[in-house]
Amino acid sequence: MQTAAGLAALVLLAYALRLVVRLALLQIVPRFRASLGAVWLRTLLDNRILVRVAQIVPSLVVQTGIAAVPHLPVIASTVIRNVAIAVTALQVARLLCAIMDSIQEANESQLEAEQSTRSVKSYVQLGKMLVMVVAGIVMVATLIDRSPLILLSGLGAMSAVLMLVFKDTILSFTAGVQLASNDILRVGDWLEMNQVGADGAVVDMALNTVKVRNWDNTITTIPTWRLMSDSFKNWRGMSESGGRRIKRPLCIDTTSVRFLTRAEIAELSHIALLRPYLESKVAEITAYNQDFSAKAPDMADEIVNLRQLTNIGTYRAYCNAYLQAHPKLRKDMTLMARAMEPTNQGSPLEIYAFTNTTAWLEYEAIQGDIFDHLIAILPEFGLRVFQVPSGNDMQVALRQHEVQALQR
Repeated sequence: MQTAAGLAALVLLAYALRLVVRLALLQIVPRFRASLGAVWLRTLLDNRILVRVAQIVPSLVVQTGIAAVPHLPVIASTVIRNVAIAVTALQVARLLCAIMDSIQEANESQLEAEQSTRSVKSYVQLGKMLVMVVAGIVMVATLIDRSPLILLSGLGAMSAVLMLVFKDTILSFTAGVQLASNDILRVGDWLEMNQVGADGAVVDMALNTVKVRNWDNTITTIPTWRLMSDSFKNWRGMSESGGRRIKRPLCIDTTSVRFLTRAEIAELSHIALLRPYLESKVAEITAYNQDFSAKAPDMADEIVNLRQLTNIGTYRAYCNAYLQAHPKLRKDMTLMARAMEPTNQGSPLEIYAFTNTTAWLEYEAIQGDIFDHLIAILPEFGLRVFQVPSGNDMQVALRQHEVQALQR
C-alpha cells in the first residue's frame, strides 16, 4: 500500500512540477524576450522550445525520486528508472529538434526579407536525423541496461549495410554542402535543367531533394546529388546584372540585297539616326572613288571597281544607331546588330543587346517593340524579310501566272 501511494505521489509531483515549470517559463520569458538584442537568443527562447523544456521535468523527477518510494523492489526500481531515462533522452531529442526547427524558421524569415540567401533546411534535416539516431541508441541501451558503446560497436560491423541504405542521403548531404559553400544555388534562383525537365524558380532546398516550380506552375523534384553530378543553368547572374539579353536573328531575303542609288541615299538622309553615318560614309566612299579614278581612269567606269553603299549595310548601321538610341537598353553592355553567315533561310541580321530590366513581361515587351519597328522599316531600305512560301503564296503566284498567260 505504501509502495502504491509512493508511486502515485511521485507521478503527481512529476506532473505538478511540469505544470509549474511550464507556466513559469511561458509567463516570465516572453516578457523580456522581445527586449533581447541578439536574434539567436530570441530564437532559442521560442514558446515551443519552452514547452519542450517543461516536458523533460516529469521523467527527471521520476528517475531521481524513484529511490525514495518505500518497499519498492530493486528490479522494479531499476526498470522504472531506465524507462524514465529513456523518456528523458526522447524528450531531450525532441527539444533539440524544436531548436533546429526554430532556427530553420528564422532562416526562412530572413530569406523572405532578403537578408539571407542560404537555406539551412538540409543541415537541419540531417541534424534532426542524427539526433534521433543517437537518441534511439541511448534509449535502447538504457532499456536493455547495457552500455551504448555495445550497440555502437554492433553498428560499426553493419557500416557497409548502413552506407548502402543511406547512400542517397550521404550523397545528397555532400552535394548540399558543396552547393551552399560554393554559393552555386539558392532558394529563389531561376534554374534550368533540361535532363529532368526543370525550368523555373527554386522554392525549396531540402536534404534529399530540391523543388523547382516551373513556369507552367508544375513542380519538378530533383535529387540533390544530381545537381553536382549533372550540369544545370542558373540564371541568377542575369538577375543580379540588371540586364537581360536579347539575341534574336532577323532573316533578310538575300535576293533583295543590292546597291543604293543616289536618290535612295538622299531619301535615307532624311532619317535622323542615319544622317551622321551616311554623311561620313558617303564622304569616305567619294574620296576613295576619286582617288581610284585618278590612278586608273580606264577602269573607273566599271561599277565593280568602285565602292558603293548597300541597302543591307545601311540598314545594319540604322539598327545599330536605333539600338544605341533606345532608352530601355543597357549602353554599358554589349549592343550591336551583326551580320551572320547566309543560309538557306536568307541572310540573318542578329540583334544582340541587353534590356535595362530582367522582368519577364517588360523584357518581352521591349524585345517585341524593337523587332516590330525593325521589320516595319525594312521596305524603306528596299529589303524583304525571308519567309518560306505558304500555300497562299503559291495560289497568288498561280493566279498571276494564269493572268499573264491570258494576256498573251
